[in-house]
Amino acid sequence: MYYAAIKTLDIANGPGLRTTLFVSGCTRHCKECFQPQTWDFQYGEPFTPEVRQQLLDSLAPEHIAGLTLLGGEPFEPQNQPEVAELLKLAKQRYPHKSYWAFTGYTLEELTSPLAQEILSYLDVLVDGPFEVEKKDLSLRFRGSSNQRIIDLNKTRHNGIPTLWDDGYRRGEIYGTSKG
Repeated sequence: MYYAAIKTLDIANGPGLRTTLFVSGCTRHCKECFQPQTWDFQYGEPFTPEVRQQLLDSLAPEHIAGLTLLGGEPFEPQNQPEVAELLKLAKQRYPHKSYWAFTGYTLEELTSPLAQEILSYLDVLVDGPFEVEKKDLSLRFRGSSNQRIIDLNKTRHNGIPTLWDDGYRRGEIYGTSKG
């Protein structure tokens, strides 16, 4: 697997201060993708064991809320073995952190055993292809209105896809909610 970038102080791809891995490789090719350079499976640098260790070490500080994976496409079959191993190690080492992934696939399309393993390590999945016709810059953590932010812990409990709600629109995230 190759990666396009690692951000160790990211605030744009999930709540709190996060480490974010942008994997390389995507066959979906969404119209007006914001990172078409990441479609190439060999864009960027090789994801070596040393890079994986640096990424895991970046999660250690208490102020880092978690890890986010996006791309490219973390759920491309070529990327799944490395993504699964990274998440397994991160979850073992930092079980109290949150784990997010962005994918152009829908949750319902992620049926392979390895995709299911990856999902088992995640807390939140932002799913669905970017659709320029449904682009909405006011949406939090997604680019188009067809995309869902799925709380995978609640989804596993409820048995149906359950949307994530952090209280942001109600002001709860900043303690300003009146009721």
